[in-house]
Amino acid sequence: MQTTYINLQIMDRWTGKTAVVTGASAGIGAAICVALANAGMTVVGLARRAPLVDNLKSQLNGKGSLHSKQCDVSKLEDITAAFQWVEDTFGGTDVLVNNAGVFHQGQFTDLGDKMMSDEEIISTIDTNLKAVVFCTRRALASMKKRNFDGHIVNINSIAGHYIPFSSLFNLYPSTKHASCAFTASLLNELADFKNKIKVTSIAPGLVDTAMAEEAAKYFPTLRASDVADAVLYVVSTPPNVNINELSISPVSEKRL
Repeated sequence: MQTTYINLQIMDRWTGKTAVVTGASAGIGAAICVALANAGMTVVGLARRAPLVDNLKSQLNGKGSLHSKQCDVSKLEDITAAFQWVEDTFGGTDVLVNNAGVFHQGQFTDLGDKMMSDEEIISTIDTNLKAVVFCTRRALASMKKRNFDGHIVNINSIAGHYIPFSSLFNLYPSTKHASCAFTASLLNELADFKNKIKVTSIAPGLVDTAMAEEAAKYFPTLRASDVADAVLYVVSTPPNVNINELSISPVSEKRL
């Protein structure tokens, strides 16, 4: 995995602190786990396929550590159990990266021949939006309980800022627009109560992962490590600075 360009010295204050990363078994989530662990953090990767998170340990070369926890973030009971386990095992959540996401191509209606199933609609909403809300709620409760000014990073998408022309994208940008709104609303709530917990939305363009495997054959892409670098960058900002939103894209990318 590519070595990050971030000066890891600016991550010193996070050494030994606990980061929870959802969707950690592959792609962007896996890259984020490795980057944060190599920056000195204790990282808990939540994934349905937990053994794949354990396989990432061979890529560690820093002072941190990586631990797996089986969790399907589309299920509230799994989220609750996972964050309680983090609390009991590591003392609480200091950084949360809401990375888990799904993309089911298809249309809302039966006007065409590629209508999404009810199960695919539920899966998209549960993973891309509900999981972000409930994981954030539990991470924030842990930070508040310990009076710790942590950081929540929501991995969004440029599809959260515009609607791609293809109707096969229908529900995915809806959930990503909602994630943008949730991030902004949460920042307002924290400001209302003068709370110093940070929240950042990172919106990558097309990333060369399994989710975009076909599109990557025809369009320029980012690497998963590029998004991991962006996470390190926003988390490494001084305590008085919050990057509300960061959009990144490969050079010469055009909107779909």
